[in-house]
Amino acid sequence: MNILSNLLSQPSQDTRPKRQRRGIEIKSPREIEIMRQSGKIVATVLKEISELVKPGMTTADLDAYAEKRIREMGATPSFKGYHGFTGSICSSINNEVVHGIPSAKKVIRTGDVLKVDTGAFFQGFHGDSCITIAVEEVKPNDAKLIRVAEEALYKGIEQVKAGNYLMDIAGAIEDHVKSNGFSVVEDFTGHGVGRNLHEEPSVFNFRTREMPNVKLRKGMTLAIEPILNAGSKHCKTLSDRWTAVTVDNSFSAQFEHTVLVTETGYEIFTDRTKV
Repeated sequence: MNILSNLLSQPSQDTRPKRQRRGIEIKSPREIEIMRQSGKIVATVLKEISELVKPGMTTADLDAYAEKRIREMGATPSFKGYHGFTGSICSSINNEVVHGIPSAKKVIRTGDVLKVDTGAFFQGFHGDSCITIAVEEVKPNDAKLIRVAEEALYKGIEQVKAGNYLMDIAGAIEDHVKSNGFSVVEDFTGHGVGRNLHEEPSVFNFRTREMPNVKLRKGMTLAIEPILNAGSKHCKTLSDRWTAVTVDNSFSAQFEHTVLVTETGYEIFTDRTKV
């Protein structure tokens, strides 16, 4: 789940001493094992949704399914109630970039580019992931947008290992996106994830000097999530105060994984190929 910058600085309730809350958390082996489980829950739900989606369903249908499955696996939906968000998923269609609110009035149609983002809170730790689904036949450029978004995610993940830097991730994503003729959305970023749904550091998808270029350390857990627009990178937020859309009505795509930094590389906690 992406959150506007002013919300990124507002973590969910955390009762640990302030000394333990500062800076970037390094997860212990026990915490990493729990996050494997929360990530597996998210991966399972998203894989099932990708197989379930069909024209005529509503985004409320998907939301109800996701909440049911998350709870059946012993977790709670990370998003539901987060800063007042009403859904267990974010469901954003076509020119909706992020944070689409599930609704019984929003019908999924053939040709839609559907983003489904969800999280699960299990034994004190969150998993977070997003997929973009081509609903049956989509236009060739929309199919390319989806493909490049997923490729960009893995280009970023390939840069993850202890000793590398956040800008290694950002640069790999930005270069791949721009070389394919798309724009990187700059209003939303990836983030650390763990006890809180959003933790330090912010994980940018483009090169910037506005945030520290943090050195990656073994035990960090990151939600890496490139967001691409077919046209302008600029977005605006609708009157519901959640749904962000492209300013030029171009389509948008997003993929996200929760990733562990290891000594020699990475581990993807939300890998859908392993569930």
